Parts: sequence; C-alpha cells; structure tokens
Amino acid sequence: MIVLAATPIGNLGDASGRLVEALERAELVVAEDTRTAAHLLRALGVENRPRMEALHEHNERERSAQLVERARESDILVLTDAGMPGISDPGYILVEAAIAADVRVTALPGPSAVLTALVLSGLPTDRFAFEGFLPRKGRAGALRALAAEPRTLVFFEAPHRIAAALADARDAFGAERRGAVCRELTKRYEEVARGSLGELAERFAEGARGEIVLVVEGASAGGADLPTAVEEVLARTAAGERLKDAASAVSDATGLGKRELYEAALAARRP
Repeated sequence: MIVLAATPIGNLGDASGRLVEALERAELVVAEDTRTAAHLLRALGVENRPRMEALHEHNERERSAQLVERARESDILVLTDAGMPGISDPGYILVEAAIAADVRVTALPGPSAVLTALVLSGLPTDRFAFEGFLPRKGRAGALRALAAEPRTLVFFEAPHRIAAALADARDAFGAERRGAVCRELTKRYEEVARGSLGELAERFAEGARGEIVLVVEGASAGGADLPTAVEEVLARTAAGERLKDAASAVSDATGLGKRELYEAALAARRP
C-alpha cells in the first residue's frame, strides 16, 4: 500500500512513534528530497537504510503509475520535506492514481503548519479555508476574489514576498481586518504576530525570514455594503467566474440579495 507519513515542520521532537517505526521497517521511501529524508533518518536515530527515490512536483505525474503498481506488492512510504504529503507538496497525484487503481492508501498523521498557525492565530477556528501558496502573478486579484469569504483564511507565503502579500491583503480585505503572521512554527525563533492587516503590513514592510503562514479573519456576514459587494462580484468575474455564480457566492457571504447584486454588477460593467 501507499503510506503517507507526516514529518516534523521544525522541531524533531514532534516526530511520532509511528513515523519512527515506519522508517525503521521501510524498504522503499519516496521523498520530495532524498537528502532531506536521509537527514531525517539520521536525526531520529533510525538505523534502517531503505532505498530512496525522489518524488517531486516535476516528476510526480509521470512516476505515479509505476509507483502504484509497485505498491501492489510492497509498502511504499511517502515523505515530504515537512508536514503531510499532498498539502501544497507532492502526494495528491500519487493518491489519485492509487485510488483509481484500487491500491490501498493510508496515512500516519502528524504535524501540520496549517492547523498549528490556525489555532495560534487567535482567529475563529470553527470554519476555515486553506488556500495554499498565494499565486505569484495575479495575487491582488486572487485576494480580492476572497474578500467576502466568511471563513478564516490560511495561506502559505515565501519570506521574500510576505511584505507585498500583506500590502495586497490590506488593500483587498481592508486595513482593519484581523490577521496573523506565523513564522518559524515549532522552531527556536517561533513568532506569531497578531494585529490588523494595516498593522501587519507596516510591521513586515521590510519582509521576514523563515517559513511563513498567513492567517486572515473572514468577512463579517451581513457587514458588507452594496458598493463593496459589487466590487467583489466584479473581482470574481475578472478572475474568471460567471457573473451569475459570482453574484450567488457574494450573496451567500454577505446576506445581500442575489438578484440585487447581479443587476448592480451588470450595470457597473456597462460603459
């Protein structure tokens, strides 16, 4: 079978006993980076030296079918550099292929940067949406399309882009919307900076170091005025949504009438 194994996101002490046990008995480890995987085995004191093969974003699609066939005969342990395989890391395509081929898939749960940042943010945790890495191009538009989303939003972002990302988030969601920049989670210099997006954009205007998770408060239901909601509808259509679907989504998020939004957005698009 295919075994997806979560690895520490920083602190090696977070490695589960099941992970160590699986590494000790593994014959084949498929890893995002085999050098990182080998270092993990040494750091955890694992004496077993399994065969290692690389599975990353550039070869996952072409290698998955072969790996699935091999998993019919013996277990394959799948690792990424940190966290759970398949969460903004290789793994999804392999799982999809295994399910289609009726090959069993299981997981060894463990550390998650998404959930760790969410619970440390101080923002609502009952409903949230994970958006992965913000796009390098069209980031401002992607954020505007989420402005009316009522759930807490969780993003990954690179340290050299966090300043621009926070500025775009402030402009898309409003300077007063609450957020948290979670940096170097579980590591020695862990930091969770909480505040308004305006404050965070100013605080991190020069960027930041380390692995970063950005958490943003969801929109207040019923708190949007019609002009702001229409802007959101137009942003969604600019990002590729049909006007009808965009009006429906914003209506659900704000409590404003679907027909009212549709007609107002239609009027706003006319020259």
